[in-house]
Amino acid sequence: MEKKFFQKPTTYVGEVNINVTNLKNSLDFYQRVFGFQILEQSERKVALSADGVQPILILEQPENVKPKQGRTTGLYHFAILLPRRADLANFLQHLVQTEGQTLRLGASDHYVSEALYFDDPDGNGIEVAADKPATSWTWDNGNVEMATVALDAQGLLAESDKVWDGLPKDTVMGHIHLHVADLEETENFYVNGLGFDIVTRYPGALFASTGGYHHHLGLNVWNGVGAPAPLDNSVGLNWFTLVLADEETRQESIESLRKVGAEVVAEGNYYVVKDPAGNTIQLRVNN
Repeated sequence: MEKKFFQKPTTYVGEVNINVTNLKNSLDFYQRVFGFQILEQSERKVALSADGVQPILILEQPENVKPKQGRTTGLYHFAILLPRRADLANFLQHLVQTEGQTLRLGASDHYVSEALYFDDPDGNGIEVAADKPATSWTWDNGNVEMATVALDAQGLLAESDKVWDGLPKDTVMGHIHLHVADLEETENFYVNGLGFDIVTRYPGALFASTGGYHHHLGLNVWNGVGAPAPLDNSVGLNWFTLVLADEETRQESIESLRKVGAEVVAEGNYYVVKDPAGNTIQLRVNN
């Protein structure tokens, strides 16, 4: 089988901004469970970081916030990517010891990564993952082999090498997985508009990446073809950023997006576009 080795991506997910119903309670959850550092905080918004410099998750409590809506487009989960398998083992040990009685935890081996799944207090989906070595990923004609099989939890825990003391500094937002309304329109937007490659197709879902990664985006219609967008002030995804290599790449992407019928609007030092399902994206440049 073809082997494809991961290169630095040209476009990747940087930050994810989500709405919550109670900022104080959510901040307590994210600090207690993960050990996030606070970069900026106001009455209704807090920016969280792993390294104390770069935000990767932003929590907001909008005015008249509504609970999470069912059967809409928007967030399925965001994926926090840890740098080592041992870090995932340390995190799992931490969850078992501190949240075991209250957190409903899922776990999977995806061949390219190992992952834990749970929700925040508002039902926002979270994945915490560690990649397997890129040399072990199997590619065939541009498609990477991924699956969802049982995680060897005991084998993972055996890799634990220290007590969890917060997110490692080189933790990043690994990918975002979205509910969308139509796969054909979505593929056109992300492939022809933003330059992503489709690397895996599942029933009702697409997985896309740049630079030979296993995926930066998951896109599914599991909430139903034609699902409506959620209310702006409801729990769930507010926006996420796609970080592009440089200004030239961003301008090329903007031109391509407009050719596929997307409206791109400049806002300060970034541009905003919505995918066909109404998911809001900020286009930023790697500094």
